Amino acid sequence: MAVGFSTAAANTHLDNQGTAYPWVQLHVGDPGAAGTANAATETTRKQATWASASAAAKTTSADLVWTAVAGTEDYTHFSLWSASSGGNFGGSGTVTANAVTAADSFTISAGDLDLSLTVAA
Repeated sequence: MAVGFSTAAANTHLDNQGTAYPWVQLHVGDPGAAGTANAATETTRKQATWASASAAAKTTSADLVWTAVAGTEDYTHFSLWSASSGGNFGGSGTVTANAVTAADSFTISAGDLDLSLTVAA
């Protein structure tokens, strides 16, 4: 038996996810089940612009830029939120990044933040 979404259902779910939870917050470790653990010193959330999902994957279509970050740290995770502050937690994932120094800028380039779902084979 195949397990997973149909491609069409996965695309719909990912497009809905991107619309409902467009705000990205940085973390220095696993955000946990509520999305609030290991928050980065840099607490500003950036609103992602997403391309339409295709082939059960979705990616950002514009750069996410944090200018003059608040602390010296190494970002390892991100969380998705429904609002620029407060709001509802929508999910999390990992990022591969170099350490930043306070006052540096940090960019996740367009196409470098991805969401995907498993499709039934």
